[in-house]
Amino acid sequence: MGGYHHGEIAVQERAGLASEAGHSQGAIGSAVPEVAVAFLAEQPHVVLGGTDERGRIWATQLTGEPGFLAVPEPHTLTIGALPPPEDPLAAVLAGAGTGPGREPVRIGMIGIEPATRRRMRMNGRAVRDGDGLRVQLDQVIANCPKYIQKRDRRPASDGEARATRRAVDGTELSPGQQRTLRAADTFFVATASDRGDADASHRGGNPGFVQVLSSRLLRWPDYVGNAMFLTLGNLELNPAAGLFVPGWEAGTSLHLTGSARTVWDEDEVAGHPGAQRLVEFEIAAVREVAAASPLRWSAPAYSRFNPPTAG
Repeated sequence: MGGYHHGEIAVQERAGLASEAGHSQGAIGSAVPEVAVAFLAEQPHVVLGGTDERGRIWATQLTGEPGFLAVPEPHTLTIGALPPPEDPLAAVLAGAGTGPGREPVRIGMIGIEPATRRRMRMNGRAVRDGDGLRVQLDQVIANCPKYIQKRDRRPASDGEARATRRAVDGTELSPGQQRTLRAADTFFVATASDRGDADASHRGGNPGFVQVLSSRLLRWPDYVGNAMFLTLGNLELNPAAGLFVPGWEAGTSLHLTGSARTVWDEDEVAGHPGAQRLVEFEIAAVREVAAASPLRWSAPAYSRFNPPTAG
């Protein structure tokens, strides 16, 4: 996929950043650079976004021992894992590209290393490959480390390792889930263009940067970035979106699916320090999975780029 699509261009122009976006476009390729091959091979997890069998967009995480992500050739990523049955994308990825009429599943991905604040963003088409996935890459994007909170991986205790995975579904946030979001310093957002090309992106800030307006409505600031507007560009064409909030210390996964819109009103934006725009997300479905991930992480060291939170 060469160049920006018309949704991305529309947002770049409305933001007055078309020239900056032109310079940033040089960071978008379709091949994984050699230095990134080694980086991906060291990671125990990858964040992934895609569309389920009902057309809803979700974001999630796959985990494995370092080496489960591999680049056999520059335009291909292999992932040596599939989602567990409780994952909202389990069914669609298990059948990706297999059997009559089964097309590859378009997914967006981020390989992220909290300890070094490095990340690599990739979008492509996935097919089932044994007990994992093979992804033909369409976009490979180097991202800056802004707003990533530093965390170090720690071993799971015996009790944590024995915890039972279980899922709870809902159509709105429980009080506990609302508290989780108000305390969150990181989440991931999955979107797709009107053609279905998927993307997954990172959002970070100080605790409180995600506002819970009600049990079904969230809002967060859109901070200064690379001017590509891949997420907001997709939302310009297709409001469907999914959020993944990792439980860094307990291994839980909070998944939300719904629709999002960009708020440009200057008076509304002015009340949020550092915000260039706002995004509002209306929740359609919630899935929280306990013991979803075997990974455990330290408490965060917040990014120096994080603006203060409102009020």
